[in-house]
Amino acid sequence: MTQLIRLARYAAMAPLMLAVTALFLMMAMTFADVVMRSALNDPIEAATELTRIMMAIVVFSALPMVSGRAEHITVDLLDPIFPAWMARWRDAIVSLACGAILWLPAERVVVLAERARDYGDLTEYLEIPQFYIGWFIAVFTYLTAAALVGRGLILIFAPQALENNND
Repeated sequence: MTQLIRLARYAAMAPLMLAVTALFLMMAMTFADVVMRSALNDPIEAATELTRIMMAIVVFSALPMVSGRAEHITVDLLDPIFPAWMARWRDAIVSLACGAILWLPAERVVVLAERARDYGDLTEYLEIPQFYIGWFIAVFTYLTAAALVGRGLILIFAPQALENNND
């Protein structure tokens, strides 16, 4: 069982490594674009397009792990209202509700990605089919929804699993 947990942790790190790589490439491209724009008066034409794509990769590939670990930025205005024993149930209900609600935008992104594929939409400079980006966003939104539902179910049925393995 511990080997399965270790394998799951390594698999969960793959999207995070994708996000880190995209963030580094975006930083390097922005630096090169500024240098080329200032020194050579020749900016990278596709820089805006690549920045948009890499920003989508950064945000959506990190979202399942952030959601699964409950590492979102939170405002705890209502925490004093709930007794300590209810916190777990509150968090479980919020996770389940957010996971269920997130399914709807994911389905809508699939519809939009398929529409872009049917129309043959391409990005402006690099002519990358836009449905690839749409499908990437949809898949990772589905994974985020699944992570939230999984977290909610774990909070209900096995809360000690999150306490012991939340490193």
